Amino acid sequence: MKPVIFCDFDGTITKNDNIVSIMKQFEKEQTETIIQDVLDKKISIQEGVGKMFSLLDSQKKDEIIQYLEANAEIREGFDDFISYVKEENIPFYVVSGGIDFFVEPLLEGLVEKEAIFCNSASFQNNHIEILWPHSCDDLCQNGCGCCKPSVMRKLATNETFKIVIGDSITDLEAAKMADFVLARDYLVKKCEEEGIPYKSFETFYDCLSILKEELEVRT
Repeated sequence: MKPVIFCDFDGTITKNDNIVSIMKQFEKEQTETIIQDVLDKKISIQEGVGKMFSLLDSQKKDEIIQYLEANAEIREGFDDFISYVKEENIPFYVVSGGIDFFVEPLLEGLVEKEAIFCNSASFQNNHIEILWPHSCDDLCQNGCGCCKPSVMRKLATNETFKIVIGDSITDLEAAKMADFVLARDYLVKKCEEEGIPYKSFETFYDCLSILKEELEVRT
């Protein structure tokens, strides 16, 4: 079975969740309840993200990008991890609930645009409108926004060894579909609650070591 990696962005490739960071910086008071409602599954991820960004003025686009470029940190070892998967010809996809106008600039030079699946944004009106080019297919009714299981179904086959790397509630459904899970933070808790086998990581050096070990066992 050919290994294929599906990796989250916010809180996984980057050290912090960039959507949460944006909201704390630009619209903290009105978004705290929305964020908690998403975590508590009172509203869908799609509804929550759409609501939060609709509070932001479209004219703040450049300011938001500049803020993230100054503050977002790529997790240690990501460069080496990407170099390894390229050398081994392992397909690597970023599947993110983040938004293209900040995900793509932060990954420029690291991951090809064609391998990034995320939400999009329109700045045509007074407030930012989120678009959903990778929304749920007929097999998912969770209101994911960027539906990771749907993307996996498009890109994987029965002969694919599906590796999921993530950190949060948005990665749980993908983890359920995976053959191998690398988890940190909130996803660790959810994997334990759901009985999903996983290995934990803090840096991509950890991911690299674990991945090499797993692939050696399988060959």
